[in-house]
Amino acid sequence: MALYVIAYRLRTYVAGFLRERMPVLRFWSPVAESPSYCCVQSGERGTRVWSEQLLLRGDGTSRRRRPWIPAFAGMTSVDPGFVGMTSVGRVVLAALVCACSNGTPRRTATATDTTRVASSTEVRDDFGRVISFTAAPRRVVSLNPTTTETIFAIGAGARLIGRSHWDEWPVAAKAVPDMGNGIGPNVEQIVAAHPDLVLLYASEDNRPAAERLESAGIRTLSLRIDRVADFDRSIRLLGRVLGDSATAALVADSVNASLHRVERATNGLHHPSVVWPLIDASPMVVGGGSFMNELLNFAGARNIYSDLKQPSPLVSLEDVAARNPDFVIRGGEGGSTAPLAGAWRAVPAIALGHVITVPLKLILRPSVQMGSAAAILARALHPGLVLP
Repeated sequence: MALYVIAYRLRTYVAGFLRERMPVLRFWSPVAESPSYCCVQSGERGTRVWSEQLLLRGDGTSRRRRPWIPAFAGMTSVDPGFVGMTSVGRVVLAALVCACSNGTPRRTATATDTTRVASSTEVRDDFGRVISFTAAPRRVVSLNPTTTETIFAIGAGARLIGRSHWDEWPVAAKAVPDMGNGIGPNVEQIVAAHPDLVLLYASEDNRPAAERLESAGIRTLSLRIDRVADFDRSIRLLGRVLGDSATAALVADSVNASLHRVERATNGLHHPSVVWPLIDASPMVVGGGSFMNELLNFAGARNIYSDLKQPSPLVSLEDVAARNPDFVIRGGEGGSTAPLAGAWRAVPAIALGHVITVPLKLILRPSVQMGSAAAILARALHPGLVLP
């Protein structure tokens, strides 16, 4: 009891000292499917302490459970506004908070206001432009399937007032007005919707649209999301912009945990060689610069074209046959799953029937579904694999 009293008083003192300096401090507790956190938050309305676990639902949205989990193992992330403590101090504070909980979460303030961002928050997009925010956007047009999925996953889907024609997941996205192509979009249609934020894929084809939207006074954030690291960076950036860094970090950490769970399960297995045609006739294949190459690595495979740094290089069928992959993966950008014929029959894997078909919509973009995509690939490549 004496230790409890001392710890409680010390926690109260430290939390008071850090008030307004610590939007959210979170400590990771490993869980097989989803990470849990010991969380501390201080503000004008007091200090709250809780434990939370992120679950990604099948419809793409997220929710938190808050069972009290007093154990934790190392801090994985801290919101950008957190300053003023050494790493040792953070660990000590979280340990005290968990010790003082006595198995029950203590919360003395209402939930975080997710409509606010830190004053004069600035982010830099992948066109190199700096965008400033003093309030979280409420009317968002997302013309990139990855950012649309991300917004739903962090619980901000209600803010979407426009999407691209290709944004079909989660199911709720289909209820958002379709604004056509995400590449070379209809600027006049977007301006007429009066958004306070537009999200674009940062391709050169979209640079003129970004400049026109900025000229019309509409904040535009262009993100190039081609790799797993790009996804992680973009979701945390969107969390800052939308005023909910904590949930964004939980989603990002959950996806990373799922990917590494698959990687650990396949580490000790034989890694078969594969080729993944995106377009059959050219042929265009998955190269080392694509997140799909990373998915293959997580799933316990070796892409025969990982040495080519382009995301989708053009190769020759003669070279495919010479590299002699163990498997051919079907399901490319065109969506073809028909048997490969003609010159492809020169590839031994085709003659042997070593072909794996994958669900296209789940795998063709770096998104919150990457953990599931890696698991599907791993089970197809390693029959009988049991994931923890």
